[in-house]
Amino acid sequence: MDDEQVVMQLISLGGSARSASIEAIREARKQNFGESSNLMKQAKEELTNAHNVQTKMLQNEVNGNTKETTLLMVHAQDHLMNAMTVNDLAKEIIDNLKEGSN
Repeated sequence: MDDEQVVMQLISLGGSARSASIEAIREARKQNFGESSNLMKQAKEELTNAHNVQTKMLQNEVNGNTKETTLLMVHAQDHLMNAMTVNDLAKEIIDNLKEGSN
């Protein structure tokens, strides 16, 4: 897989994780906590896969296989960090919605 494909994979995984996290909040607002939980598991899986891609990229750089930092690479990292933040906030929001439903 070439560098551009790896970066696009990171963007795709981050976007999927963010979308699943947002959808999990929407389901929790409708009191569909089972579906919300499934979506959060999906988001976690996507984030884990993205983290694995990122780790491989970092290992390559540490081993001297450095690549030029491109705007696309920065965009991919931004996507991943955004997805991680949304996921963390989704956990808190869903927990609050669960507490409020009791």
